[in-house]
Amino acid sequence: MRKHHNFAFAFLAVALLSLVCPCCRAQAALLLEEPYGFFGAVNPTGHTALYFEHICAETPVRLRPCQPGEDGAVISRYQGIDNYDWIAIPLLPYLYATEDPSRVPTRVDRETVQRFRERYHETRLLDLGPHVIEGNFFHGGWSELIGVAYERRIYAFRFNTTPAQDAAYIERMNAAQNNSRFDLLYENCADFARDSMNFYFPGVFHRSFFPDAGMTTPKQIAFKLVRYGRKHPDAGVQVFEIPQIPGYRRLSRSNKSISESLMTTGYAIPLIAMNPYLAGGIFVDYLVRGRFHLIPKHPEVLGPMNLSALTSPAAPSQNLESARLRIGEAPSPEFSASAPAPSSISSKGNGKADE
Repeated sequence: MRKHHNFAFAFLAVALLSLVCPCCRAQAALLLEEPYGFFGAVNPTGHTALYFEHICAETPVRLRPCQPGEDGAVISRYQGIDNYDWIAIPLLPYLYATEDPSRVPTRVDRETVQRFRERYHETRLLDLGPHVIEGNFFHGGWSELIGVAYERRIYAFRFNTTPAQDAAYIERMNAAQNNSRFDLLYENCADFARDSMNFYFPGVFHRSFFPDAGMTTPKQIAFKLVRYGRKHPDAGVQVFEIPQIPGYRRLSRSNKSISESLMTTGYAIPLIAMNPYLAGGIFVDYLVRGRFHLIPKHPEVLGPMNLSALTSPAAPSQNLESARLRIGEAPSPEFSASAPAPSSISSKGNGKADE
């Protein structure tokens, strides 16, 4: 009789565990942000940040687990924010400088963006201290922390996490000294993302001499996440597009690797003049490794009123198969021409990420 009771108890425990496990999942996203403006022309690698569904900002420089109904936070390394190394901003304000998605306009001008940003700064960002400037053409400031979607298009590379991983990441970040280590070449925003991503996927992300001359770039991190997702479907990697809100700036440019930046911009002319052999080597590297594409042909488009693909657990998607074809690899056996295309909402963007 006892054996029967033990068997029944074990069966019940397994059944309950199967019901609970789906609720124990969490998710995050690597945000690949396109370059824009003059600095984006000089340095077309762009920016990268990390979004976490279950990690929220107690303050812009301290993390905590999210409460029910909260949408998580975006964490990234910035330069010139009162010597802080990283800042955490809730998702909606980070994208649109407001906590109310219904207030996000479909088209904006400079005055509207400035008003949104100033209002959010006055109510939520004064904790950063009086020494944090707004920012200008030469120097960043608090304005670059909010309303990012008014400046550029963003691609979100979603991946699975667990609450235990997120809790450990919170403890790690809060325990470490949040002092700026920013260096454009070797301690930039992509290096911060690389370090954080290695916390979730140990040893996967590292600097690459080719095609990025030993530096870390946003496109490199995204590529390695896509490659990892192809080999590990349980990572749940999916790609989404968050369009740039038009009107405030010209449309942002696609992200580039280092070799692609040198070969497809005005840098190529003086490089060829100074050292044609070096230029030839970089050009070959660009042709062989620097032109990888990351974005599916028709990624699902997210807007202020439909961010649920990032803010709530989602079912696995096949849209990485499209990215695989663009990288030049054979599709997996389960993906065939007869398989239905993943549902998406098209936009005017061409869906390419050519760094």
